[in-house]
Amino acid sequence: MNAAPGHKSGFASFVGRPNAGKSTLTNALVGSKVVITSSKPQTTRTVVRGIVHRPDAQLILVDTPGLHRPRTLLGERLNDLVKTTLAEVDVVAVCFPANEKVGPGDRFIVTEMAKVKRTIKVAIATKTDLATQEQIGQHLLDIQALGAETGIEWAEIVPVSAQSGSQVSLLEDLLVGLLPEGPQLYPDGELSDAPEEAIVAELIREAALEGVRDELPHSIAVVVEEMGLREGRSEDKALLDIHANVYVERDSQKGIMIGHKGSRLRKVGTDARVQIEALMGTPVYLDLRVKIAKDWQRDPRQLRKLGF
Repeated sequence: MNAAPGHKSGFASFVGRPNAGKSTLTNALVGSKVVITSSKPQTTRTVVRGIVHRPDAQLILVDTPGLHRPRTLLGERLNDLVKTTLAEVDVVAVCFPANEKVGPGDRFIVTEMAKVKRTIKVAIATKTDLATQEQIGQHLLDIQALGAETGIEWAEIVPVSAQSGSQVSLLEDLLVGLLPEGPQLYPDGELSDAPEEAIVAELIREAALEGVRDELPHSIAVVVEEMGLREGRSEDKALLDIHANVYVERDSQKGIMIGHKGSRLRKVGTDARVQIEALMGTPVYLDLRVKIAKDWQRDPRQLRKLGF
């Protein structure tokens, strides 16, 4: 793939506290659902890349798990993943939700980022649809001040709302402007380089997270055991068979996940299937089982088995 003269390509990574709007922003820029978004913080576990194709550029978005102070082995693995990602991208964009004050969590992240010297740094005030003009103005000043205190010079500070679409294309232009010249890195039409099984597992996990009481979010992991087109069917009647296990840590959680007479699990299956069919463009048969992997977040062997 040869680059047209002046064609740009490179990697940008969104970082920020859990639930700072990183995944929603990635999806808004790519224009398709490649990263799970959930009202539960700390839902992203894998570094999924969304790809924005333009005639003049290719912007590859690296979505990282929210940086946080780790309490479990899983938390430590996630933080290591974030730090290695930050050193390898062209631009790091820190997301600061406009409806919340800049706080200690943000300071922790920006301080960590200040250690990554070479990478260009951008600040994004996300969720501006949830804040007043006055709040947004103050928020931008607070972000500027935090940069000055930690020794970071922001290349740009941009307010956006992924939800309403406000300033999303402006952000895209700014990020592209900061990329080096280079060839197209992925074929046209590809939206993510995550394997399909990984995206399917994430969509199932997103459906499983919705509406679960607060004690569950970190305890859910999903593994797709088998995925393939059903044999002996013509192309116009294709059916994708997916068998997946939803892992929780304790018996009591298994009960919550399955719900009264299986009602909860059925809803998870229905919600996930709609999303997977939209992504894959084929009808899906989804078989979900709930299993217990005792205290998996603290056990290196289980973490490996579950893909962390």
